[in-house]
Amino acid sequence: MRHTAVFSCRSPVAGEIYRSLAPETGELYPRSEVKVTLEGEDLLVISAAADDIPALRAALNLWLRLVSVAAEMLEMTGKGGER
Repeated sequence: MRHTAVFSCRSPVAGEIYRSLAPETGELYPRSEVKVTLEGEDLLVISAAADDIPALRAALNLWLRLVSVAAEMLEMTGKGGER
């Protein structure tokens, strides 16, 4: 059974977060697939799929943390808006 999850985040800095994550999307993860897309100017979408729940959880932990770190860095540099 394939398990999936989709998270979306609307933010004025979604484009900057997307660009910071884009280099990571080319990596191959053997147990999960993750797609990060930018819809419009302010909606970041993370779609994850895996064959088992632990792999899905691990993928989501990784990618949601990457989003959080990118947003924190934008905030620290004064380039971020509200999250």
